[in-house]
Amino acid sequence: MNWGVIGENLQLYLQGTKLTVLLTVLSLSISFFVSLGLALMRNHGPKGVRVMIAGYTLIFRGTPLLIQLFIIYYGLAQFSLLRASVFWPWLSSPLVCVLLAFILNTTAYTTEIFAGGLRHLPAGEIEAARAYGMSLPVVVRRILLPAMLTRSLSLYGNETIMMLHATSLASTVTLMEITGVARNISLNYYIQFEPYVTAGMIYLVLTLVLVALFRYAEKHWAGYLTSPRG
Repeated sequence: MNWGVIGENLQLYLQGTKLTVLLTVLSLSISFFVSLGLALMRNHGPKGVRVMIAGYTLIFRGTPLLIQLFIIYYGLAQFSLLRASVFWPWLSSPLVCVLLAFILNTTAYTTEIFAGGLRHLPAGEIEAARAYGMSLPVVVRRILLPAMLTRSLSLYGNETIMMLHATSLASTVTLMEITGVARNISLNYYIQFEPYVTAGMIYLVLTLVLVALFRYAEKHWAGYLTSPRG
C-alpha cells in the first residue's frame, strides 16, 4: 500500500471533485427546466409533438451514454458543415460536448419521470381547479407542476445520483474529474488500488449528501403523499 501518493495528490482530487460537481450541477439544472416543458407536452401536447418527444426519450434512454458522448465528441467532427459553422468553437470543446451529452441523456430520463408524475395526478384535482375558474397557465403553475414534482422526488433523486456517477465518463474525452484523476495517478505511479478506492470514497460522500438532501425534500414537500400507518 502506498497511501502517501494519495496524500501528495489530494489537491488533484479536490480539483477533480470540483469539476465533477460542476458537471453534475450544470447538467441537472439545465435538464430540469427543459424536462418540465417536455413532460407537459409529453402528456398534454399535440399528437405529433408527443410522438417526437417519445422518440427522443426512447433513443437516449435506449442507448449507452458513453456511445452518445463519443458520437457528439468524435462523430460531429466528420461533418464539414459543422466544422465551418459558428458552433464549431463550442462543439470542439470537450467540456461543451460532455455537457451536451449529459444534458440530452438526463433530460430524456427526467422527462419520463416527470411525465409519469403527471399521469399519477388525480383527475379530480384538475377538474376542481377548472371548476374554480383557473386558467390553463394557473392550473399548470399551481396544480400540475407542484403535484408532478412532489410525486417525482424519489425517482428524480435516483436520476440525480446516476448523473453524478455518470460524470466519470467525462475522463474518456480528456476531462480530469474524479475518475480521470484516479486514472492518471494509477498510470503515473503504477498503483491501482489506492487511487480508485479514494475516488470511490469521494463519490460515496457526494452520494450520501444527495441522499440526505432528497430525503429532507421528500419529508418537507412530499410527506402528505405517505399513507398513514395504522
